[in-house]
Amino acid sequence: MATAAAAAAAVARGAGARAAAALLGGRGSAARGRQRAGPARPLCTAPGTAPDMKGYLWERYREAKRSTDDLVPSIMNNLLNPDAIFSNNEMSLSDIEIYGFDYDYTLVFYSKHLHTLIFNAARDLLINEHRYPMEIRKYEYDPNFAIRGLHYDVQRAVLMKIDAFHYIQLGTVYRGLSVVPDEEVIEMYEGSHVPLEQMSDFYGKSSHGNTMKQFMDIFSLPEMSLLSCVNEYFLKNNIDYEPVHLYKDVKDSIRDVHIKGIMYSAIEADIEKYICYAEQTRAVLAKLADHGKKMFLITNSPSSFVDKGMRYIVGKDWRDLFDVVIVQAEKPNFFNDKRRPFRKVNEKGVLLWDKIHKLQKGQIYKQGNLYEFLKLTGWRGSKVLYFGDHIYSDLADLTLKHGWRTGAIIPELRSELRIMNTEQYIQTMTWLQTLTGLLEQMQVHRDAESQLVLQEWKKERKEMREMTKNFFNTQFGSLFRTDQNPTYFLRRLSRFADIYMASLSCLLNYDVSHTFYPRRTPLQHELPAWPDSAPTFRLPLLQEAHAE
Repeated sequence: MATAAAAAAAVARGAGARAAAALLGGRGSAARGRQRAGPARPLCTAPGTAPDMKGYLWERYREAKRSTDDLVPSIMNNLLNPDAIFSNNEMSLSDIEIYGFDYDYTLVFYSKHLHTLIFNAARDLLINEHRYPMEIRKYEYDPNFAIRGLHYDVQRAVLMKIDAFHYIQLGTVYRGLSVVPDEEVIEMYEGSHVPLEQMSDFYGKSSHGNTMKQFMDIFSLPEMSLLSCVNEYFLKNNIDYEPVHLYKDVKDSIRDVHIKGIMYSAIEADIEKYICYAEQTRAVLAKLADHGKKMFLITNSPSSFVDKGMRYIVGKDWRDLFDVVIVQAEKPNFFNDKRRPFRKVNEKGVLLWDKIHKLQKGQIYKQGNLYEFLKLTGWRGSKVLYFGDHIYSDLADLTLKHGWRTGAIIPELRSELRIMNTEQYIQTMTWLQTLTGLLEQMQVHRDAESQLVLQEWKKERKEMREMTKNFFNTQFGSLFRTDQNPTYFLRRLSRFADIYMASLSCLLNYDVSHTFYPRRTPLQHELPAWPDSAPTFRLPLLQEAHAE
């Protein structure tokens, strides 16, 4: 939490508002290069007597602890708003004339039952079609095991969390369902850094020699769990197996759940069980339509499936809201392949052979490519804003190659912000940051007595980091942070999404001319220049949303 971190750092360093303001966007407590005097030295107890370093350090510790406890109530009055939209890049909605959307986990959200369905169906395909042991049927989907954004080493069969600098977060490396000891991880990778040539490719895939696969899709949560469960079975039963074959078989089984229609048929048969109606999709679309905005849909899902889902959450007239509807687009290929033409889909789902000269409102089209889309619509550049949940398949090409503005839908954001608003989290994080600041400041004391005290503080800091991780997910922690750094997931989110939010319903909290301003966060070398009187900013805040 930014406020907790900033205020705690200020307490630890005794630097007042400057440290508090500066650390709002800071990444850690690295040496700041300040031209300041070192920490005050303890006074001698008597002439010729050595200073009581142990007593001095613990007194500073207690002072910081008391100050931290005093800070928590004021931080609790500045809670983050889970329904806010957050900005990586300045963008004004007044410039947006055309809104585009993905379907799955953008316009429509699914219940917890869907991932169980995908896991079970893929597990059964492994048994029935790939001849895996019947005993793996005993494994059930655990929704609390994995998080999005993890990397999987295909050759070593380990799942892990990697930060923005390609460093593995120790304690988050799993082989099967068991954590790999830190010592073994360091031996395996000759440290904790993953070289660039071993990382996943641009779209997160393990291809062209890359040994890592990054799971960025919300639909990939069952895949990670199934991989881990089958690995666990083989390891527990001392069965020799090839990890590369296992990865491919699980990937193919998960794919078949989609392309064979298993998932689509199950959802269509019991739509109330699998689709969450609570999201205010129709209200968002109606608001945009009332303000004269053009809208389009580009999804990889099939026509009948999208139609039934949209009828359920929006109404039977849902197509009247969209100027263009494209299904089975095969993103991200849709954004790069110039060869595939569009095909019209009639009311019965039959593909027509007509040459497409215009994309007509009320019609549904299949496949095609973005270059033909741009030619037929003329919708180019920064007047287009496209929303999707997959940072690579939905957003990367659009922002890098075509200049569209992009919005990421991150459902996990809402739950993480609610955790960050709890008093327990605020108390823990504030003290963790304060303790880190104390360690930074007091490390100049190199005598043996001081070093013993500092070792105790480091032990406490390590334990608190583990506690902080467990607030979000016991195995892997937060989607957005490792112990100290942004995750690799957040690095990509920051690069490919102009704005991000928990759901489209967050748009209802903003005017269609609203401008999103990213907070200016200081670079590490800029921190000494911040004045002591610098104000602290922490928006958007929950109480401000309530006031509005």
